[in-house]
Amino acid sequence: MTKITIGPAPLVYPMPTFLVGANVSGKPNFLAVAWGGIANGEPPMLSVAIRHSRYTHQGISQNKTFSVNVPSTDMVKEADYCGLASGARVNKVASCHFRVFYGKLNNAPLIEQCPINLECSVVHTLDLGSHSLFIGRIEETYITENCLTNGKPDVNKVKPLIYTTGQEWYHPLGEIMAKAFSVGREIGTLK
Repeated sequence: MTKITIGPAPLVYPMPTFLVGANVSGKPNFLAVAWGGIANGEPPMLSVAIRHSRYTHQGISQNKTFSVNVPSTDMVKEADYCGLASGARVNKVASCHFRVFYGKLNNAPLIEQCPINLECSVVHTLDLGSHSLFIGRIEETYITENCLTNGKPDVNKVKPLIYTTGQEWYHPLGEIMAKAFSVGREIGTLK
């Protein structure tokens, strides 16, 4: 198998599509972010990387809180719009018809239409160059009730939106291939 070099690139698949929310000067705003993920288990934390120039960056820095809203595939237009338009110039909440609610932190806006919402307080901010990496402690998680099966989140009902860099496409989550923590046992015994 021949390999070629393409230079340093953050080429990791899949990337989530998040709508990161923050109040900026007292008004809710949301930004589409693909550079984010789980950062810690106990206490639960996640990370989002946001360019310094983004309007949402200003709100997170002001309030030290943010939300991560997981849009479903039904929200692909709204998610893309939140990455294209600047909240400094347009009201994304009005344009996308988002129903905003607030949870226990009272200043991290959440989107009712998103099946999963994570309410976070900033515990670390790292200046990495083009982006700040915000590490947020997940203070509360909200899930739409009909996205549960037997009381547990069901990814097939959540229908998360995946982004692929390079080709710049949105995708649904793929089919099930194998049972985790099980299929690897077919290789051999565990010692």
